[in-house]
Amino acid sequence: MSSEIADSSHVPFADILREMDLEFLAMGEYGMTVEDAAEFVHHDHFVFLDLRTKEEHDHLVFPFAMHIPINELPDRLDEVPRDKFIITFCLTGFRAAMGYAYLRTQGYDETKALKGRLDEMAGFVSPNLVLTD
Repeated sequence: MSSEIADSSHVPFADILREMDLEFLAMGEYGMTVEDAAEFVHHDHFVFLDLRTKEEHDHLVFPFAMHIPINELPDRLDEVPRDKFIITFCLTGFRAAMGYAYLRTQGYDETKALKGRLDEMAGFVSPNLVLTD
């Protein structure tokens, strides 16, 4: 069990879960579409946080994104800038949503999870890219 003392910038996970009612999920408050996110790829205030494994990252690299595997995020949180808007993403969206929730518990108010599949993102940032299995 962690002996960390919670400070006022941390939001309890239970409070994050309480926000996730039907309206929150239906309106997509936690996320951002691939189409909307693609507009921010080269914007200075936005950081794309790739939460995929090292192996997944090695297979397809997004040079504009910061890569921290989800299982390393708690130990590498100090690498994630607090003065930027963080957009989490992964292969299917599950880890992106988990990363979103974790960042919110750590005081990151400007964060969204990418809604949509990674192949959609690859298509937006590299229109000529063809993904294969």
